[in-house]
Amino acid sequence: MAEAADQAQHEFWRPPMSASEAVANPERSAACHRCGTEFIVSSLYCHACGTSRPDLGVSIARTLEIPGLAELASLGERLGLTTPAVIAFLAGVLCVVGALSVSVFFSTRTVLDWQAIQLWRIEWLLAAVAAFVAGCLLKK
Repeated sequence: MAEAADQAQHEFWRPPMSASEAVANPERSAACHRCGTEFIVSSLYCHACGTSRPDLGVSIARTLEIPGLAELASLGERLGLTTPAVIAFLAGVLCVVGALSVSVFFSTRTVLDWQAIQLWRIEWLLAAVAAFVAGCLLKK
């Protein structure tokens, strides 16, 4: 029986990454960035030192690049607005353009058509006012 214990492979108990690799790349490992021990499945804290587990979804989202996000952020910095305020401002500008373009796409032949087009313009302009008010409320 002792010979069988000598031949046993110890790879099952070895952690998948060494402690130095776990500390160097905490996003890519399932090990604690403070002590290097492996996290228990679906645990929020390290069972050895109590450090909270880094959120892997947030670190992956930080490396994802959203097209146009840098331009949106620079526009917000130039205007002195936060990102939600810039989005509301752009939505308001889009609604104003929609109100102006109603007359391009629709023509009036009767009074009823003219009233319908005016109603659509009013709706577009109300949406623009709501977006601009939301932008003002979301300012710094």
